[in-house]
Amino acid sequence: MGAATFWIAIVLAAVAGVTLAVVWMKARLAAQSTARTIANDARTAAEAARPMVDALARIESQMREIESQRQHALGGLEAHLATLSKDTLALSQALRGPNSRGRWGELTLRRVAELAGMAPYCDFFEQQTEDRRRPDMLVKLPGGRTLAVDAKAPLSAYLDAEEAQDPAARAAAMDRHAQQLWRHVMDLSTREYWAQFDPAPEMVVLFLPGEHFMSAALERNRDLLESALAKKVLLATPVTLVSILKGVSYGWRQERLAKNAEELRRIAGEFHERVRAFAEYYADSGRHLSKAIEAYNRSVASWDARLLPSLKRMRELGVGGSAEPPQPARIDAAARQPELPEDAARIPRA
Repeated sequence: MGAATFWIAIVLAAVAGVTLAVVWMKARLAAQSTARTIANDARTAAEAARPMVDALARIESQMREIESQRQHALGGLEAHLATLSKDTLALSQALRGPNSRGRWGELTLRRVAELAGMAPYCDFFEQQTEDRRRPDMLVKLPGGRTLAVDAKAPLSAYLDAEEAQDPAARAAAMDRHAQQLWRHVMDLSTREYWAQFDPAPEMVVLFLPGEHFMSAALERNRDLLESALAKKVLLATPVTLVSILKGVSYGWRQERLAKNAEELRRIAGEFHERVRAFAEYYADSGRHLSKAIEAYNRSVASWDARLLPSLKRMRELGVGGSAEPPQPARIDAAARQPELPEDAARIPRA
């Protein structure tokens, strides 16, 4: 019993070993097949994803290029802003000088007059000296009247207000701006330009070269316009002055039309007199022509009645040539006389 059991155990162990070997081989083969499948799937997936990867790479390259351009543009913008800031600072400093402000106001005033088409009717006085008795521009009005215009540019307080960071400081600067403008009004009212011209202008125009200067002052002093008018000073900006000058230009056109109409009436009357004088001479020519026709017809009648018979008798008696004497034709049509108005006065002849 013991030997048989022993061999049975050996056989079973061998069978079990073979079985395990078979199972291991199958598992190894299955693992290798699975690995090959996974590798093939990965390769297929990689090939399928390659266009997406390429697109992502192109997008990333374009984004880098856009970022580079943005940085370059930002650098140029910063340089431009720096230059603009310097120019603005230089302009602000220049406008703080009274001479620069005055020159700017005068140039703006001239441009407004040119824009309104009133430059031929305006006399400009550039302030080369401190002559306070002359306006910057004198506008000629129809009827021989004039309008004095003085350009002012009160900018110091206004620029302080624009540069102020504190609202209280800005409000105080705006108050000073309104006060500066009012001082200009008082100064113009004391110059009495209307006493220098004949006929005298009814008021003087204080010209501000910017709309914002006026609006900023009116925000702090709403009665500024009425108070200035009471002093015979009219506050005007480029827009309002263009409107005023356009109205004056329309007045000049109307005056020219009136003068042209008067000249046309005079020329028409003169032409009428000349035509009437010509008709008188023409009628005289017709009368003289009628008298000439009558005299001619009388001479023809005399020729027929007195001279022609004698010539024929003389030719019959052998005196003279053989040719027949000429026979003048009688004119029966009378010259037509022009019809003149019965009440037309006769024009003396030169």
